[in-house]
Amino acid sequence: MYRAARHGRLGGHVIDLVAIMEGCSLRQAGLRLQDWFGGNVPASLPAQPRPIAVESSVTQPNRPLGFALQGIDTCHRYLTQRGISPSTAQWFGVGMYHGAGFLAGRCVIPIRDEKSRLVAYAGRAVNGDKPKYRFPAGFRKSQVLFNLDRAMQADGPNVIVVEGFFDVLKVHQAGHPAVVALMGSSFSQRQSELLLSRFASVTLMLDGDQPGRRAAEVIAALLTPKVPVNQVDLPNRVQPDQLSRQKSLSLSVRRPRISD
Repeated sequence: MYRAARHGRLGGHVIDLVAIMEGCSLRQAGLRLQDWFGGNVPASLPAQPRPIAVESSVTQPNRPLGFALQGIDTCHRYLTQRGISPSTAQWFGVGMYHGAGFLAGRCVIPIRDEKSRLVAYAGRAVNGDKPKYRFPAGFRKSQVLFNLDRAMQADGPNVIVVEGFFDVLKVHQAGHPAVVALMGSSFSQRQSELLLSRFASVTLMLDGDQPGRRAAEVIAALLTPKVPVNQVDLPNRVQPDQLSRQKSLSLSVRRPRISD
């Protein structure tokens, strides 16, 4: 059972969540669950299900999912082509999903909150489809840092901040487990709080393009008054996941210059 708002009360079932995520009826959600996980679905569903009220507050935390996708292929050639080893893919639970639903045929990436609770899956297109990434309806990237729960277990004072999921995988694979992703170049108040409450210093390693450099400047200005901040300058138009292990070790780290 998962927690969903119903008439101001907490409660609900997995089938409700799937209906929200898939934008379908409860019967269709039940059939999709049957297709995903097997088993039987009741022949009839309540004739008048109570409507689900979804809160719209941007500060509402992401609610944990009540299920996990099954049959994820962590050895798919797409991961190999991107330089992700099978052991890294298995550690993060990343792989190709061949089931039904809006993530079908995509590389799925489990997203957990700071308490290691599964709150969403991101679906990365592997054949040029649009959008590049799909997220469940209602998921708020601003309320979570990807891989924060694992980064905290590294027991180090410093954390590396990158933009994307595959940046995290490659940096982790290069021997730096204390790494988190913003899932973009935006930086929210909640993400700032998550960083500052758990780490004593921050290393910014955002993409080597104009949006990434601009975001790094803004984030450095926000964090520097509170914690030491270092910045890794990537070559032009280069992302962390495009670096080899040897190349990543040769990158220079500097303290950002903050304007008064």
